[in-house]
Amino acid sequence: MKPRYAIYFTPANRSPWWDFGAHWLGRDESTDTTLPQPRVAGISAEALQQATIYPRRYGFHATLKAPFALTESVDLELLKIRMHALAATLSPVSLGPMEAIRMGDFVALAPRHPPPNLATLEAACVTTLDDMREPLSPLDLVRRLSPQLDARALDLLNQYGYPHVLERFQLHMTLTSPVNDVLATKVIQAVSDTVDQLNARCPMVLDRLCVFKEPGPGQAFRRLFDVALSP
Repeated sequence: MKPRYAIYFTPANRSPWWDFGAHWLGRDESTDTTLPQPRVAGISAEALQQATIYPRRYGFHATLKAPFALTESVDLELLKIRMHALAATLSPVSLGPMEAIRMGDFVALAPRHPPPNLATLEAACVTTLDDMREPLSPLDLVRRLSPQLDARALDLLNQYGYPHVLERFQLHMTLTSPVNDVLATKVIQAVSDTVDQLNARCPMVLDRLCVFKEPGPGQAFRRLFDVALSP
């Protein structure tokens, strides 16, 4: 099967926010190497490793355009060119205070007050690059169907290959796999002080678009390159 590419936001490598997220998940997404996870009161090392299996494969990130295969007429070099052209039209977005919240059955970081221009940036990523995306096969569409998807979500899935886009978009950076209420509460408590300190010391700014690659089904996503947004 073809590799898939995704457009994510990930903080600058080795920056304070990256250091927090990458170590929490236990993986450097650029080198695909293991990082030591923090010691967390009330959560064993084994439990934390298990609780972060799902997001570890993707790396610490926020999705701007969900994973997609390129059409036959597009290669990575053309994707780079288009990414630079897109980034030149977009300005950095100050995300404001981040907080750890429960989203469904997992825990994620999300802006406390999402800025209005964030939706504009996400929509540009989804729509401007969509001509490069190979449409989902009927089998892929079936795999993505869920009883939770309403009529609008199904429309978005069919049009863009992902239902959580445009007005259904909520920027988040996943911190756990599906977890129970007790563990979710422990995780939120464990990261809250660090997140508050980071908010005060270096507020998060979405200042780049990051291209990740999944070489094959189920393999770990690797961070290929970043494109800075225009000042």
